[in-house]
Amino acid sequence: MKNILVAQSGGPTAAINATLAGVITCAYSSGITGKVLGSCNGIQGVLEERFVDLRDKVQSAQDMDLLCQTPAAALGSCRLKLTEEQQYEQIVEVLRRNQINCFIYIGGNDSMDTVHKLSAYCSEHGIDDISVIGAPKTIDNDLMGTDHCPGFGSAAKYISTTFSELERDCHVYTMKAVTIVEVMGRNAGWLTAASALARLNGAKGPNLIYLCETDFDNSKFIADVKQELETCDSVVVAISEGIKDKDGRYVSEQVQSSAVDNFGHSYIAGSAKVLENLVRDEIGCKVRSIELNLMQRCAAHIASAVDIQESKMLGMRACQAALEGETGKMAAVIRKGDAPYTVTYETVPVSQVANAEKKVPADFITPDGHDVTEKMINYLKPLIQGENTVIYENGIPKHLALY
Repeated sequence: MKNILVAQSGGPTAAINATLAGVITCAYSSGITGKVLGSCNGIQGVLEERFVDLRDKVQSAQDMDLLCQTPAAALGSCRLKLTEEQQYEQIVEVLRRNQINCFIYIGGNDSMDTVHKLSAYCSEHGIDDISVIGAPKTIDNDLMGTDHCPGFGSAAKYISTTFSELERDCHVYTMKAVTIVEVMGRNAGWLTAASALARLNGAKGPNLIYLCETDFDNSKFIADVKQELETCDSVVVAISEGIKDKDGRYVSEQVQSSAVDNFGHSYIAGSAKVLENLVRDEIGCKVRSIELNLMQRCAAHIASAVDIQESKMLGMRACQAALEGETGKMAAVIRKGDAPYTVTYETVPVSQVANAEKKVPADFITPDGHDVTEKMINYLKPLIQGENTVIYENGIPKHLALY
């Protein structure tokens, strides 16, 4: 019998618990697992040995369904960067003390770095009784090795829906106005690009879309907005929070401090407010800025059915790989076709994923730099398909607590 420990890390998503459900489903059905534990607050919980018995917490099919519709990380998250070899030694001691054979870490770029370093430590020290496997997660969709990331499709569905509703609201008046909407995305503009899906049902959607893959120029932005105002009563603009000028300086740095998180990432929200003030000063029309913020990653009530299903399958694939003795790998979704949309679930070396970012390709962005191409639409559209049956109680969705 093999014992499993699973943890979640990084920014939560609407689908991260579906991946956890996939791990649990595979573990329960494998016939070769004993303990199935969850670590509270990611790798930090491992170091502090704060575990819950998932067999006690998830006992029925309804529990599994509730887990899949629960937003945020049901086991809790962390942003702890491992920097000392002693920490890896301590993790191995904790895993062995609890007789853990398989450690599965669900997370994004930094979490896959942890998987890579922990598995490398085990390999270097001849530790072959512990398998370390990563399962991808991030609404930013910036992980290498996988066609797309669990959580991205649901966030994209929320964003495209929100833009389609905003666009309707913005066009009810004849007064000239500009609405600037800031979408999450530090160095990759996939989520902002999803705003273009608001056009699928015939609406105009955002007039202008600026991703962080292109250099942002204030003068050109004002010229673009003025041109749109010549023919439109209202202009809706989608921007990535991480838009930068040609010198690599974040637009948001005009209003943010130089503070950084534990991984050295700058706090970058605030780009839309900067541009709001710029439009007010340079054009003088009515203007507002909107920051979608955390709603992008926790709107589980409008999650993509495709995203939830794929997220669960990736959790199952990660667990299967760990039980079969694979280590230093990440479960990945490989797209085989768009019409019809088909995928397979495989594992890739996590060394190819850690500390790398998947940016939006140049041919997914229009030459003028303020919109996306049909290639982007074809890539995005399958990922937002389908709606889940949400279980409600007292008029709101019901969620499952694990700790």
